[in-house]
Amino acid sequence: GNVIALDDPELMKYPVAYLSEPGGWYPNEKEVLGLRNYLLKGGFLIVDDFDGGSMKQDWYHFVGEMGKVFPGARIVEMPETHPIFDAFFKIDFNRLVSYGTGDKPGYFGIFKDNDPRKRVMVIVNFNQDMGDYWEWSDRGFNIAPTNEAYKLGVNYLIYALTH
Repeated sequence: GNVIALDDPELMKYPVAYLSEPGGWYPNEKEVLGLRNYLLKGGFLIVDDFDGGSMKQDWYHFVGEMGKVFPGARIVEMPETHPIFDAFFKIDFNRLVSYGTGDKPGYFGIFKDNDPRKRVMVIVNFNQDMGDYWEWSDRGFNIAPTNEAYKLGVNYLIYALTH
């Protein structure tokens, strides 16, 4: 993988970007503009790792920072019937649990022009750390949610590349 700043023109070469631990995300004005331009030109952002004790605090922080990127943007809960969850694999939400607590995670999106009939520009994994499932799958993580996490990642890529 490549680590690229949100204001780096190289970001435009990548159709999918991944932002982990958004509670520690403090974009400057150039990065805010860079991310806005990236998303408006067709980029897709996966936001991951809202879990643990500071989850709600991280959420409020993220919402505030995204408000700088898209003032007036609505972050809406994604229905399980949305095409992103069936872009290649049909996701079994009963198996996709937060590994730390076993709680049900939430999925939220930001749509182009705040219109749920248009493409998802940003997908947010809340009460979840999909990256840990992907990174540590060989370390004894429960196989059922790990498989669903991989499927969801594939779905995100397929959706991003086709929308």
